[in-house]
Amino acid sequence: MQETPAKDRKAYEEAYFGGMWQADTCYLPYIRENGKARRVYLIMILDDHSRMIVGGKLYYQENAANFQKTLKEAVAAYGIPNKLYVDNGSPYSNEQLSFICGSVGTVLLHTPVRDGASKGKVERNFRTLKERWLYGLDISQIQSLEEFNRMLSEYIRRHNTTKHGGTGQSPLERYLAMNSRIRRPQSREWLEEAFHNRVVRSVNRDATVRLLNECYDAPMQFIGQKVEVRFLPGDTDSAYILYGGRHYCLRLTDRVANGRTKWQNAFSIDYAKEGKENVY
Repeated sequence: MQETPAKDRKAYEEAYFGGMWQADTCYLPYIRENGKARRVYLIMILDDHSRMIVGGKLYYQENAANFQKTLKEAVAAYGIPNKLYVDNGSPYSNEQLSFICGSVGTVLLHTPVRDGASKGKVERNFRTLKERWLYGLDISQIQSLEEFNRMLSEYIRRHNTTKHGGTGQSPLERYLAMNSRIRRPQSREWLEEAFHNRVVRSVNRDATVRLLNECYDAPMQFIGQKVEVRFLPGDTDSAYILYGGRHYCLRLTDRVANGRTKWQNAFSIDYAKEGKENVY
């Protein structure tokens, strides 16, 4: 039987905080909320140099939108990483995440297929979390995802302030030592825009566009054109057309309300020019 050659691996570490973040998802037990049992997913982001947990949150769904939300909160709190190292699952390998990383100046890297060991630090962190925290919980007593997240936040605080066996320092100490070279977002508004998803849509003849299986009213000047639409998943109020550097808001279509509104370009007769026979 021919043996599979072992991959050449060496211990490595980024030279400074923010050099690279690793991210992954871990399946946690079911909890019951409002009488319904639901699977919980932990999305976690770990800084390679400091071992700081820069992002960690529990969700009922493992998807791209939830990872992007966790990543945005991490960037807002701890700055912009030079590299982001993730696997090839759908939350981590999609066009929108590539757009986001390009907007903030982060290089998006993916692990080789079926090679979980290549992101060993975040995998090891999941194991530590289970041994030091999860296995000591009475899951049956947790009543909601919100409560579970509060408990997770306390664990993350303890992790980030506890001396790490491999570095000899706490993750927080390593983070603070590199604070002067961290790349910060230009502003909260800049960060929000960078994390908007973007798609190209054609504006219909009734001045509407389709987005996330919903219909939105668009400004009439874009009828018949292809436009770039930006939005935050799950936030209908955030959708807009970006054209010429300007934002043009989209509004969820209300057909009943539209039916009560006079058309701006409705045909009208100027009786002063038509003659007396048209005046009643």
